[in-house]
Amino acid sequence: MITTALGRQMKRVVTVAFVIASAFGGVLQAHGVSASDKAFMEQGGLIAFLYLGAKHMVTGYDHLLFLFGVIFFLYRLRDVSTYVTLFAVGHSVTLLFGVLSGVTVNPYLVDAIIGLSVVYKAFDNLGGFTRVLGFQPNTKLAVLIFGFFHGFGLATKLQDFALPQDGLVAKIVAFNVGVEIGQVLGLCAILIAMGFWRRSSRFAHQAFAANVVVMTCGFLLIGYQLTGYFVAL
Repeated sequence: MITTALGRQMKRVVTVAFVIASAFGGVLQAHGVSASDKAFMEQGGLIAFLYLGAKHMVTGYDHLLFLFGVIFFLYRLRDVSTYVTLFAVGHSVTLLFGVLSGVTVNPYLVDAIIGLSVVYKAFDNLGGFTRVLGFQPNTKLAVLIFGFFHGFGLATKLQDFALPQDGLVAKIVAFNVGVEIGQVLGLCAILIAMGFWRRSSRFAHQAFAANVVVMTCGFLLIGYQLTGYFVAL
């Protein structure tokens, strides 16, 4: 049962998260790609696709929020590698399949599910499944499944571009390799920051607030994308 003090702290954290998200409301559009990057991708070669893939992941706050939640309580490098590999496999499969097969899904709904993945992991980190629902889902399977949706989210954006058909497979593979490179760079930054944070005596206390913020951001992503979906109908 949440104490009164803890309840007040949770309300403050949620309020701060909403204020921050509102201040940056203009950038809360998952998988956004600038006009210059679009032109670069449509005319560029393998290096261009590699670069843009890495740039997308490094600046992809939805991916990074999910990865942040995934590794939050992972202390062994082997465990980190296992979960990140599962995410990378799921992400790569649907990215390649979606673009090369031409299978399309609604981008707003996919991005809403990506927001749900952020909520899921934060809720899991808070022990919500065992405390509220009385069971613990298979976390590895969940990371893989959500990885599929993250890959489809990127595929929907690539399908909007006039991608050159000459060497398309090689270019999409290069883009995916860039995405994975960007993922490693982003993950390294998160792990370094987490390493210092975990040495703090207040980490256990602050972990609760951090995951509440992550969950709130996930809900905001869901709301933003669902609003876009209904407006576009």
